[in-house]
Amino acid sequence: MHIQLGWCPLGKSASVLPRTCLIPVNVFSACTPTARQLNTLMVDAKGRNMKCLTFFLMLPESVKSKSSKSTKKGNASGSSKLPPVCYEIITLRSKKKKKMAADIFPTKKPASTTTVQQYQQQNLNNNNTIQNCNWQGLYSTIRERNSVMFNNELMADVHFVVGQPGRTQRLPGHRYVLAVGSSVFHAMFYGELAENKDEIHIPDVEPAAFLAMLKYIYCDEIDLSADTVLATLYAAKKYIVPHLARACVNFLETSLSAKNACVLLSQSCLFEEPELTQRCWEVIDAQAELALRSEGFCDIDAQTLESILQRETLNAKEIVVFEAVLNWAEAECQRQELTSSTDNKRKVLGKAMYLIRIPTMALDDFANGAAQSGVLTLTETNDIFLWYTAAKKPDLEFVSQPRKGLTPQRCHRFQSCAYRSNQWRYRGRCDSIQFAVDKRVFIAGFGLYGSSCGSAEYSAKIELKRQGVLLGQNLSKYFSDGSSNTFPVWFEYPVQIEPDTFYTASVILDGNELSYFGQEGMTEVQCGKVTFQFQCSSDSTNGTGVQGGQIPELIFYA
Repeated sequence: MHIQLGWCPLGKSASVLPRTCLIPVNVFSACTPTARQLNTLMVDAKGRNMKCLTFFLMLPESVKSKSSKSTKKGNASGSSKLPPVCYEIITLRSKKKKKMAADIFPTKKPASTTTVQQYQQQNLNNNNTIQNCNWQGLYSTIRERNSVMFNNELMADVHFVVGQPGRTQRLPGHRYVLAVGSSVFHAMFYGELAENKDEIHIPDVEPAAFLAMLKYIYCDEIDLSADTVLATLYAAKKYIVPHLARACVNFLETSLSAKNACVLLSQSCLFEEPELTQRCWEVIDAQAELALRSEGFCDIDAQTLESILQRETLNAKEIVVFEAVLNWAEAECQRQELTSSTDNKRKVLGKAMYLIRIPTMALDDFANGAAQSGVLTLTETNDIFLWYTAAKKPDLEFVSQPRKGLTPQRCHRFQSCAYRSNQWRYRGRCDSIQFAVDKRVFIAGFGLYGSSCGSAEYSAKIELKRQGVLLGQNLSKYFSDGSSNTFPVWFEYPVQIEPDTFYTASVILDGNELSYFGQEGMTEVQCGKVTFQFQCSSDSTNGTGVQGGQIPELIFYA
């Protein structure tokens, strides 16, 4: 219980307090007042509502006069006719248990799910209005209440016109909230060079990306999509919102594939994100032919094109590189509003043309492809033919050293192998195993056993699946020499494998002879910096499992 002691001039209403000043406690003890009790509320030092009693002490005229004289000395004007009111608040400890606000006031029922969803739906549209005058009571946290202000006209003190002319969107904002979320907004609204504009034009940011940034600032929520993540990253970088920028980069790394790797490489260099750049190079090197044939390759800038063509570890045939560069040149002619003639293609390529390692192509590829493309001069075509055939080779401006490519690594899961007279037979049945890795790799193929009864030829259909979805397959033949070595069978393109997810590797072998099989299989194998884990697959119908069987090796790039 708290007790509040105070006093006011005799004859005045105790419920109305005029000007106040403090007097010593002994003044109260020196007088003989009458008192009036009044129930009231008080807030303690921790901001809790406390129920208390207020006693107003009615002082006699003698104390009133002394107080009046002291006031006149301090105030020469003496303009106030009312004597001051002096009071002091004394907090007394009580032996009774203190009651908290929750004990005094009944707790309000939380807002219904329908009501909260209604307000959240309103925030998706512009120029929102709050219908409930007590909307603050619907939300229990400051984060939820702040979220209501997202894209809301209520109390908005600034507006942004976002987007290019003709495709703009007018969005409301609140200076304080924006300044708390971004140092750029703080400088814009409260800095030394702040401009007091009610409307700010932002033509270089897409409206959807700007809204995604505002949603993070207001709601502490990250809402990204493949269509807007690059534009959102640009906005986060421009307004220095580092945590949102990091989330955008993580999203891009997760969704990175051969189809978008070239575009993301260009953007990562622009945004100065070295980790994303490295991830892009890993994908482009390992899945170079897929990346070069993607639509996104034609959208990159000339500088990124040159950096790709200079890559030593590009894992692609040079004829594929040449064809991709011609497609890029055609797209560049359209961007520059030029006709797609061979002369214009050569013009837009410039020095990048000599980064194509044409002399390293197979002769058939050069004769049927590059030599007849029209982008090479007659002198260049003649010199390259002489490079292939003549003993004295001419000097070329083109790079003549082949690319090193990537060195494949092998994960061998058996400690020994064996053969018996009654196994291993196939007859069209499937051998399968499941595996997972702890970092991104690219499976290029499988290493398979061969015949245990001398040389023989096998037909192999290999597949790679993730949760039943086919990611890669190939049908090929290989020849075994009768040894216990493994023989590589390759996919058409390396398959990207994400970490911490199980994939199913399967093979259906067809051959007349018995083959070797693995023994003493391991559930975990360390290959360089990559850890492989193995488990049995329900797709296996020919006896292969973790402890023994077929598919002894996974061939991969890391």
